[in-house]
Amino acid sequence: MPSEEEIFEKVREALVDALGVDDDEVTPTATLQGDLDAESIDFLDIVFRLEKSFDIKIERGELFPEDILTDTEFVQEGRVNEAGIAKLRERMPFADLSKFEADPIVQNLGQQLTVQDMCNFVAHKLSA
Repeated sequence: MPSEEEIFEKVREALVDALGVDDDEVTPTATLQGDLDAESIDFLDIVFRLEKSFDIKIERGELFPEDILTDTEFVQEGRVNEAGIAKLRERMPFADLSKFEADPIVQNLGQQLTVQDMCNFVAHKLSA
């Protein structure tokens, strides 16, 4: 298993290549969409690069469970309900959802995923 630093370096490289940002912009606290301007189409490229770098398979919806965010059982009027939050916590144990839980507007989730969350996701996948 690679160290946290090795995981961060490979994640940084994937994000720099996929998003065309500078190395110094990719910090653990940088948000993917807010700070690094990742768009939904970029996530396909990021996933591909992570799979290749770490020799892992990332299933659709595993990193970003859009199926939960579009399910009327979990979302009403653009907000994720308690059951949805619980489902997100279950599916995204690698992400710090505390900020999102305070204001669970669907489009906010992507704005709050950080580079550290991506590193945690990779570490979670590698340890599974």
